[in-house]
Amino acid sequence: MITENLVDQYYSWLKSKTTWREINGWTEITTPYLDRHNDYIQIYLRQVGNELELTDDGETLTDLVQSGCELDTPRRKSLLHTTLNGFGMHLSEGAITVKAKQESFAMRKHNLIQAILAVNDLFYLARASVESFFFEDVALWMDDGDIRYTQRVKFSGRTGYDHMFDFVVPKSKREPERILRVVNNPAKDQASAVILSWVDTRETRPSNSIAYAVLNDKERSVSDGVVDALKSYDITPLLWSHRDDFRERLAA
Repeated sequence: MITENLVDQYYSWLKSKTTWREINGWTEITTPYLDRHNDYIQIYLRQVGNELELTDDGETLTDLVQSGCELDTPRRKSLLHTTLNGFGMHLSEGAITVKAKQESFAMRKHNLIQAILAVNDLFYLARASVESFFFEDVALWMDDGDIRYTQRVKFSGRTGYDHMFDFVVPKSKREPERILRVVNNPAKDQASAVILSWVDTRETRPSNSIAYAVLNDKERSVSDGVVDALKSYDITPLLWSHRDDFRERLAA
């Protein structure tokens, strides 16, 4: 059951679990979000003139490269920049970075964390020998199934925070609007990010809109806990191994 103030409670919890410390002119912010290694994601903040600079200090891309995911092809670079642009981020010497004013700090901090999670998920399990990424696989499958969609759509939630969704299938005479998030690494934190995005934005969408989480189970099975958590917040899990079960309703 989704309560009216669930998102507010979540952000209060998030704030209470976030720690700050000063390091050589920077403020290190440790968030409750976990990366691929189950370490807490850290971002860094400093004052630059009248602006605030937020960055991951290059840790996200460095970790991916060290894990065997080289971002050295035009397609991978394009996918990376498209993802970052969607969150209002840019690269500065390999670091995911954004500038903010005092009044926009909370929004920019939120977007930076979401961008880090999205980039980690986008390239999860990617290797130099891999022909395509899961996001591209989903897009190709939708194209082959004559599923109409708009790609990389950002919605503002009830709290004022923006949330990026990978595909939006417009309503038809037979089906309502369908909103999809692609989850390459269906772990607890990724599922939580999808849930938060949907809970915050569902009030701003048509009341009969349907949310889907497209879950990559090509390399490993998806836990029942992740599936049950998504279902409990009215998000339909779409397991990649069962994608053809959903083709007709998405194409309608």
